[in-house]
Amino acid sequence: MKVSIIGGTGFVGTYLIDALLQTGHTPRVLVRAGSESKLAAPCQCEIVSGDISDTAALDRCLQGTDAVIYLIGILREFPAKGITYEESQFKGVERTVAAAQRQGVKHFILMSANGVKAGGTQYQDTKFRAEECVKASGLSWTIFRPSVIFGDPRGKAEFCTQLQKELVLPPIPAPLFFGGVSILQAGEFQMQPVHVTDVAQAFAVALDNSAALGKTFTLCGTDAVSWKTIIQTLAQASGRNRKLAVPAPAEILKVVAGLLDKQAWFPITRDQIVMLLEGNTCSDMSAWQLFGIQPKRFALENLTYLNTKG
Repeated sequence: MKVSIIGGTGFVGTYLIDALLQTGHTPRVLVRAGSESKLAAPCQCEIVSGDISDTAALDRCLQGTDAVIYLIGILREFPAKGITYEESQFKGVERTVAAAQRQGVKHFILMSANGVKAGGTQYQDTKFRAEECVKASGLSWTIFRPSVIFGDPRGKAEFCTQLQKELVLPPIPAPLFFGGVSILQAGEFQMQPVHVTDVAQAFAVALDNSAALGKTFTLCGTDAVSWKTIIQTLAQASGRNRKLAVPAPAEILKVVAGLLDKQAWFPITRDQIVMLLEGNTCSDMSAWQLFGIQPKRFALENLTYLNTKG
């Protein structure tokens, strides 16, 4: 099967290309000019030069393919550089849906995110509206909502290496965020990190499984772990016995982040604080059962890539 990929040079995209090749599919990837070196296995992919603002490039990328997978998502926006949630997570999907309709693509697979909702943060709202666009398209569709994704970054942005760099390795205490005035809840919100190879495998397997059509699947790891446990686990994976962590009142940090989060050097945005405190867990494991995948645990044996002494 020939599969178009939008967002194939990112973290998940590199693993998805591996999974597609392993299952006998041919990836055709939309690649921004000058970014060809970021592509996994370029000699085994069909490359189309262009970006999501280029309608003609989208048509070329989708022409004659059986399915399209849209992976583009950003963790923060920089409007001055033209990097926004609206463009990357909604309008890009809208244009790709239109191209899929024109080119007669049979199956549209969208990477959304766990916890998306109408009227939430800009990240959540644009992801939610993208889902609604796909569902209303008249195309056969599958939507995946992963929790935070971890795994060897291969030089890309990744959840655990970002926390290691910004919170674990610096010689200052790590923040244990809490809402309201209850300091006892500091760092107690939970997440269910999911391994990138499991996410990529789910996408690849869904291509050949009719039971995935018209379904929205959450993709969470096996274990719900607290923020403070995540910090200490990453410290151990980095070769440290323990990381000093202190309570951090979210309301004060939101004010500071609201003033500084448009600066690339500031490590967190106001919306990211909001979403962290909401947690990121799910109870629905039906995707793993349907696709026959045993998800990897968020545990030291799967975090060896963080070993700074190697």
